[in-house]
Order: sequence, then C-alpha cells, then structure tokens
Amino acid sequence: MIVGLGNPGAKYENTRHNIGFMAMERICRKYSVKCDKLKFKSLCTDVMINGKRTLLLMPSTFMNLSGEAVTEAMQFYKIPSENVLVLYDDISLDIGKMRIRRKGSHGGHNGMKNIIYLSGKDDFPRIKLGVGQKPHPDYDLADWVLSRFTAQDLKELDTVLENAVKAAELIVAGNTEQAMNKFNS
Repeated sequence: MIVGLGNPGAKYENTRHNIGFMAMERICRKYSVKCDKLKFKSLCTDVMINGKRTLLLMPSTFMNLSGEAVTEAMQFYKIPSENVLVLYDDISLDIGKMRIRRKGSHGGHNGMKNIIYLSGKDDFPRIKLGVGQKPHPDYDLADWVLSRFTAQDLKELDTVLENAVKAAELIVAGNTEQAMNKFNS
C-alpha cells in the first residue's frame, strides 16, 4: 500500500501539507489510473507496480486523522506495516529535497503521529518531501503548512515529485536501500 498524506478539498490544493497527495497524483498519472474509489475513509485505487498489486490511498479524514484510513485498509487487506509506504511533507527539508526512511518516529508530524498511534507500529517505510522551514520562528506552523506553494516552488517540486515516484517503485520492489542511496538528499 502506498499512502499520500494531505487534506481533502480544493481549499487545500497545492498547500505544503498536501505534497503527499501531489506525489500520489504523479503515481496515478504514470500508471494511468484515478484515485477515485471511496473506501477506507479515502480515495483509492489499485495498480500493478513491479508485478505487485498495490493499493494507492489518499485519506479523506484530514491530516490529523490519517491513521483511521490507513489502519482500516491495513486491517481489511491484512497488510503488514512494513508493506505500507507513506509519503508526506517535512518542514525540516528544503523544497526539492526528500528523505527516505525504513522506519522511525513521527517527528512531530500529526498525520504520522496518528498512523503510529492507531497502528501501534512505526516500522513502515516513508518518503518525506521537503516543503521548507517557516520563514521565521514566530510564524505559526499550521499557517505555514497550510500555505500554498509559490509558482517558483512548484517548478522546483517537479523533479522531487518525479523522484518520489521512482523511489516508491523501488520500495515496492523491495529495494528500499537502493532508493535511499539514490534519492536521499
């Protein structure tokens, strides 16, 4: 299962918090599928990636409740946590950067916090996509992650979103180490 985190609705399109959805849209485009089936409190579809049937999931629960959708799908299909790849935003990485991890803590990210809490696991791979740091320390974090990318930001994101697709394909194929070596920046 590949999960892209974000918030549903036009109000949140092209916001920093929705970069996980943006990456999922790239995956869908590459495989000529639409993530449009409503199931597991998500928009989802399935696709063959490297010979493996893969569920693509975009939770519609809003970011802070992402775990509800993810754990529901995991339980239904009996997907072990190590076969759940999560793509999401990271404010500690510059725009255009990404970091792949085999497992880890939530790092303060509320969507990840909810997934870890509800699943009881933190051993799933993840692709963290850089959305840049707050412009200054006093800037409200919620306002920052819900702010829209600039036109220049979107241009810089093009390459990292394409690389996120390639990294996801490698991870689905069981080549997480290769993805980390090739794409961690």
